Amino acid sequence: MKEKLFYLAIVAILYCSFPNLQASTTVMPEFSKAGFFEVKDSGRDIFNFNVGWRFYKGEASQAELPGFDDSDWELVNCPHGLEWISTEASGCNNYQGEAWYRKHFTIDPSIEGKVLNLYFEAVMGKCKVWLDGELLGEHFGGYLPFSVELTGKVKAGEKHVLAVWADNSNDPDYPPGKAQDVLDFSYFGGIYRDVWLIATNHIYVSDANRARKVAGGGLFARTSSISDNEAVINVQADIRNEAKIDENVLVQLVLKSAEGEVVSRSSVPLKIGAGSSATISREIKIKGAKLWTPDDPYLYKLEVLVLNKKKQSLDGVATKVGVRIIDFRGKDGFYLNNEPYQGKLVGANRHQDHAYVGNALPNLGQWLDACILKEAGCDIVRAAHYPVDPAFMDACDALGLFYIVATPGWQFWNDKPIFAERIYEDIRNMVRRDRNHPCVLMWEPILNETWYPVDFARIVHNIVHEECPGQGVFTVCDWEARGQENFDVIYSHPFQYGFWDYKYDNTPENVKKMSLDYEKEDRCFFNREWGDCVDNWNSHNSPSRVSRGWGEHAQLVQVKHYSNPDYLYTCWEALYQAPRQHVGGALWHSFDHQRGYHPDPFYGGIADVFRQPKYSYYLFASQRDVSDKNLPMVYIAHEMTPFSEKDVTVFTNCDEVRLIVLGKDTLVQKPADLGMKMPHPVVVFKDVFDFMDMKELYRKNNAADANMIAEGLINGKVVARYLKKPALRPAKIVLTLENKGVAPEANGSDFVTVVASVTDAEGNVKRLNNSSIRFEVEGEGEILGGPESEANPRKVEWGTAPVLIRSTLKPGLIKVRASVIDEGVHTPAAGELIFETVPAKDRMIYSEEGRASASVSLSVVNVDKNNDTEDLSRKVTELETELRQYKLKEVERQQQEFEGK
Repeated sequence: MKEKLFYLAIVAILYCSFPNLQASTTVMPEFSKAGFFEVKDSGRDIFNFNVGWRFYKGEASQAELPGFDDSDWELVNCPHGLEWISTEASGCNNYQGEAWYRKHFTIDPSIEGKVLNLYFEAVMGKCKVWLDGELLGEHFGGYLPFSVELTGKVKAGEKHVLAVWADNSNDPDYPPGKAQDVLDFSYFGGIYRDVWLIATNHIYVSDANRARKVAGGGLFARTSSISDNEAVINVQADIRNEAKIDENVLVQLVLKSAEGEVVSRSSVPLKIGAGSSATISREIKIKGAKLWTPDDPYLYKLEVLVLNKKKQSLDGVATKVGVRIIDFRGKDGFYLNNEPYQGKLVGANRHQDHAYVGNALPNLGQWLDACILKEAGCDIVRAAHYPVDPAFMDACDALGLFYIVATPGWQFWNDKPIFAERIYEDIRNMVRRDRNHPCVLMWEPILNETWYPVDFARIVHNIVHEECPGQGVFTVCDWEARGQENFDVIYSHPFQYGFWDYKYDNTPENVKKMSLDYEKEDRCFFNREWGDCVDNWNSHNSPSRVSRGWGEHAQLVQVKHYSNPDYLYTCWEALYQAPRQHVGGALWHSFDHQRGYHPDPFYGGIADVFRQPKYSYYLFASQRDVSDKNLPMVYIAHEMTPFSEKDVTVFTNCDEVRLIVLGKDTLVQKPADLGMKMPHPVVVFKDVFDFMDMKELYRKNNAADANMIAEGLINGKVVARYLKKPALRPAKIVLTLENKGVAPEANGSDFVTVVASVTDAEGNVKRLNNSSIRFEVEGEGEILGGPESEANPRKVEWGTAPVLIRSTLKPGLIKVRASVIDEGVHTPAAGELIFETVPAKDRMIYSEEGRASASVSLSVVNVDKNNDTEDLSRKVTELETELRQYKLKEVERQQQEFEGK
């Protein structure tokens, strides 16, 4: 015993020298900037303008003037919300009102004299922008981009001040228009998306929104046809000449494969008049094209280069091209690339808010959201209820998620002409912004659940087709909406048209008769929002609305409701009972989110506001068939606690499930035998768990059998295995980095979620635990949420406590330590995690003062990345935990002796 204690003591010392080091990665997704992807050495300069803004929440007289004293204002980076919000920020408890941003900056001599445009991806509400006291422009609406021109107004070496006034308070004169206290989501506020400074020569590819050309401006690329031998891409590029003389240029179109090889190259001579623009149109033909599908989202890169007479590049931009053709063929259903789509298009809606930061989610966060939904088995995402961040659209293209683009609006109409005019402008701008994305499946130009005038429906449908002419463009609206006859696809629940024929008779007593006759309808249907099931529109109680912290039973109720409930409701099974004419549906909702008019957040997500999964997440993931890209899976939705169900629920995409309970009961079920049409029905083993049986195993010193094993079989062979053990005494805190293998950039904006799990000595999460976790950070990162918020310390819910860690402007290591409050001899051992940020890819513009907005290094984390310390640190942590539990084991032995065991 003395030798063991000595060894453990030595290990405890080693633990201090080799903390847990998580391997980092340099893999990063690619995002567009101000509507385009960058082309190297093109003559166009793009600068990140996010860093180093002075911020003030409230009224500030004369803050637009250059001499205004903002030295006591907070330093912030964009994307930026107006405040840290709690995880229960519903009920209109967020700030609404005026806010100010001021940025002090100088420009590089290399861009002086160029055409300069400052591009805001979105500012919430209405806003005005000044440069050195001069009003450059104003904008109404919080979801679409706008830009202001700085050409000739800034000089290299001189200090300039940009001031932005933003107001997210209620205003019925622009969409969405509805006051937040009667709105089902929250406006939040601020410069909550990226800001870019674009410098071009006087001849350049125009921005589609600034060009304001119907079906034109910027770069427009669409697949027009696909055959066995060839695909055809129609390309249109608008070139602007800001010079005072006519110019002759050469426009090159270069299509590259995902691997970077040139697939097609062509050149078009073009003469552009002074102060005007000209457009080229060409067809690009691709032999043996690789097609874009949700399972294989292959992307080409189309570069447009503008060359002068000396073949020097004046400008260059790029867009991603997915070669794909979509079609909705009525009763024959949805076709992709001229083939019937297999199965249904099932996915979820998505609001953009996130825990603590509200809507101010950086590009990395947008990418991670898309990854989570893709891994959950979604093939489609519907916008709720506004155009999304362009980085999310980029992610949908790259990951293979269809997307439904929506106009800002929810249950509100204003008869003032200015309101309709601004809606029409929004629709044109969102089509121009998103028209190149292969992920776009449908356009939803109506105002969600709104009784708008009949002619409005006709107008907005026509606007979409005017801006995006040709085949493969589809508008969609509710079947009961005014003017629905104008739209290409109809939103509907499947049972509204007699599609439900599995458990219930389609009689007037069971199903409300609808005004539209399904048998006479030739359009396809899609369910825009399925899953929610409130008792009334005041209390909003629903079997779908389950906070993750409510635990095992509540989450299983949500699973049953989403999969195949014992009552008539749209669910996975109902969608698959529908014929091909009903092409699919989007769950309401993907993630828990905040709301304006109700005190409760919406808890119906398959993941919470931190994107931590609920059981329903694994239900969705199990519906994806096994393929070369989709692995077989099996998951046990049971925690083996004294309060767990006697039934054991298992999700799998395998043909057969074998369950071994407590080492003796071997049970087998085949999902196909359940007689359902959903891809992979939920398997429930009835009355197979009893906590008292497990207690007996422990009392008889047979702990090895105190577990459950689920095996997934295909063609009689085990291809997936899941081991579930009950969580014993809380022994340690385990930290995990939820970044999907993508390293955050040192740009002052990227943040990642680190989850602290309270576990037993073997790493099984102790779901029934009420600890509070204190987080500490060293190195090139900081905790988001503020020291006095709920962020730190964070209460454990269902075994975990998440924290958000943001990068600084310096790449390097970040060490996170998590411990319980009031650590003691027998409290869980603290956990540590080290990860790395990578250098920012963007060129940035900020003053030295701005550097302080994201430079919070507390100390240097001295870890040699080249040493293979990860395995050793894991072993050290395990042994250190054993050392802390040594006295408990002695007590346990004495108790057993007392009981005569």
